[in-house]
Amino acid sequence: MPAEERPPLRVVISDPRAGNKAVNVKVKGVDDEELKLNESMKKTKEQERKELPKAKVGKKLFEELKLNEVGVLTLSIKKEGGKANVPLKVIQSDNVPENEVWISGELLGELAGSNEAEAKAFRAKAWQLAVPEDIMIRISGLEIGDEFDGSLLGFDNLRFKIRGGSDATGFPMHPGVPGAVRKKVLLSEPPGFHPEKDGERRKKTVRGRMIPDPRAERRKTALAQLNVEISYS
Repeated sequence: MPAEERPPLRVVISDPRAGNKAVNVKVKGVDDEELKLNESMKKTKEQERKELPKAKVGKKLFEELKLNEVGVLTLSIKKEGGKANVPLKVIQSDNVPENEVWISGELLGELAGSNEAEAKAFRAKAWQLAVPEDIMIRISGLEIGDEFDGSLLGFDNLRFKIRGGSDATGFPMHPGVPGAVRKKVLLSEPPGFHPEKDGERRKKTVRGRMIPDPRAERRKTALAQLNVEISYS
């Protein structure tokens, strides 16, 4: 089956050290070549982006949110009728005033309809990326609990641990099932079954714990989401 007929693999990355600290900031849209949006960043839906947009922050905010460890910031930007949350890859710059964040003027215009906005900034707890097939092929064969180099997803000096995932119809990967095929198993706990009373068990369909080669998968049963966590060990 042609690659374009399969859904892209969405990788959800979580940071267990993110914490809950948030800082009120002013967001400014600027014309800066380093912050310019490319086609990989421009997708309206976050899960379709292959690369995070970028932001510049000053040294104080960079250190206050401990962005040196991972370098991903989430902005919760106030806009008419609500707010927009956007994860951004951070560049530390001495040119940015204290408690300001600079992002692409094009991006801020899309998010807030202006060149300035108020926001809360915090170290990103989770973000997601669409992974091209060549990367899917390179991580195929890995299983829940395995780690891989973060540079494959554009994050040098990080390692990611596989925590689970699900296919296009919602069936979850299960650490107790070998391989990558679907299988009915008797379950008493997640993933795959959430008992409503003590001792309850049911047969449920789950996927195996291994990441499959995307070239061997059908559209309707393809792995659609992979959950990974930054490994600090």
